[in-house]
Amino acid sequence: MSRIRILPVDVRNKIAAGEVIERPASVVKELIENAIDAGSSEIRIEALYGGMRLMRVSDNGCGMDRDDALLCFEPHATSKLATADDLFKIRTMGFRGEALASIASVSKVLLTTGLKGASSGVSLELIGGEAKDMKEAASSGTTVEIRDLFFNTPGRRKFMKSEGTELSHIIDAVAKEALSHPGIGFSLSTDRKDTLVLPGASGLRERILQVYGDEFLSGLLEVTASGPVDMTAFVSMPGNFRNSKSHQSVFINSRPVKDASLTHAVYRAYEGIMPPDKHPVFFLYLTLDPARVDFNVHPTKREVRFTDKEHLYRFVISNIRGMVKAERTDVARQFAEPAPEPSPSLPPPSYAASDGSPLPASSSFVAENAEMSYKPSLPHLYLGDTFIAVSGKGGLTLIDHHAAHERILYEQFLKRVGIEPQRLLFPRQVRLSAGEYGVLLANRDLLLEFGMEVDDFGHNTVLVRSLPAALAGADLRGILADSAAALAEGEHPSKTLRESLAARIACHSSVRGKAVLGSESVSSLLADLEATQHPDQCPHGRPTRIFLTLDDLRKMFKRK
Repeated sequence: MSRIRILPVDVRNKIAAGEVIERPASVVKELIENAIDAGSSEIRIEALYGGMRLMRVSDNGCGMDRDDALLCFEPHATSKLATADDLFKIRTMGFRGEALASIASVSKVLLTTGLKGASSGVSLELIGGEAKDMKEAASSGTTVEIRDLFFNTPGRRKFMKSEGTELSHIIDAVAKEALSHPGIGFSLSTDRKDTLVLPGASGLRERILQVYGDEFLSGLLEVTASGPVDMTAFVSMPGNFRNSKSHQSVFINSRPVKDASLTHAVYRAYEGIMPPDKHPVFFLYLTLDPARVDFNVHPTKREVRFTDKEHLYRFVISNIRGMVKAERTDVARQFAEPAPEPSPSLPPPSYAASDGSPLPASSSFVAENAEMSYKPSLPHLYLGDTFIAVSGKGGLTLIDHHAAHERILYEQFLKRVGIEPQRLLFPRQVRLSAGEYGVLLANRDLLLEFGMEVDDFGHNTVLVRSLPAALAGADLRGILADSAAALAEGEHPSKTLRESLAARIACHSSVRGKAVLGSESVSSLLADLEATQHPDQCPHGRPTRIFLTLDDLRKMFKRK
């Protein structure tokens, strides 16, 4: 008897659903892209309980007649292509014909649709992919209602995250589609509250402004380039970097995708400009001949292949780097002043003794008989503007003052030492993305534990009423964005949510590069570092200090 068998259609559809439908946000993405292909100018999305109870996507597109309404849920049914050659010049958002069949196989669907100008449309109900009822309905455009996702595949349902996490993924999916199609109006309602309201925009700049606000947009530099590839990019201005990889998006021919090569190209453009532990913000839009890109790589169409990947890589690096360097030069020219003469009371920019006096050419900062005690007279000098060399008994200690301060603050935040909220004289309004806004408000009690009192101001804006003293003068929007990213990521196997949040906040509030500390501050820093539980590493695992014994130094100078 044969052991090989053909799987039933319903099993095949559920397998396809496992590839295409990862979570509720995957459903929302597929339905939005169908609405875009239908020529819609307005798309409304509704979600209940993180999308697990209900997702509804309505559009004012071309709609369908009775026959197409029945046919669209068949596997591999599509209006987007007809021949194999069409696969190599994809101009639409969808083309596989897998999404609706996959969605219907694991949910309860109600489709209401009608052609523009028709007197009536149709309403079709399906449960688990099987048509149950079809009748006439007054309709123009299309509404697809999805209830009880994974109701018949409980094994998949148990892998879903919390409602808040699934909701954040839905918000992110809608925002990405809105960012890639600025001319279309989008609105998102979650649990019967307006979460995103984005009227059709005049262009990409206005759409980014709608989603993230003016303060966020003001920190970005617009880069445009033309040729075989047209590029519009909004990237971090020099100095506007983040502690996490949030706010990084790549769009190819108006399709949000993930591409490690293009992401790496943006990072390469900042080489020598961005600190190694920071990340740029970027929205990279590329438009190229559809024949030069293959979207038929991944079931969810989020990965792509290019015919000339190396050319595209160099194109992105050169154009972004050129504009960033020009911006950096302009800023430096505006603030350039004649260098002041060295003063006995002020140490030169580098390589000065801790008392401010010039260092004799024959001096050595490795003192064999100096005790490593933390006191104001502790001998130290700066190497550049980040590292401190401290001499002591038995050798030399090199300290990264930023990493050291991170470790100190991280442990203080976790122990809740010295982080009492300090009321702001004038509370700060901070505009955030819808996802960041939601996750911060859902975790206000935890933020208050870290000295941050945050209230809802409406319209994706929070009101910051108090901060711990350590955050005075820090980038408040950056702190909140990074905090939201940590909260959205949730627990890690090796780190609790409080630890992840403390690490993000400590990085923002610690001593920044170019802040040169005086002798008293250096001594206090070293004493506080020594008192921590793990003084040798910052919360992100980088070393805070490196000790070189006299034997190490002798070996370096070949004096064994």
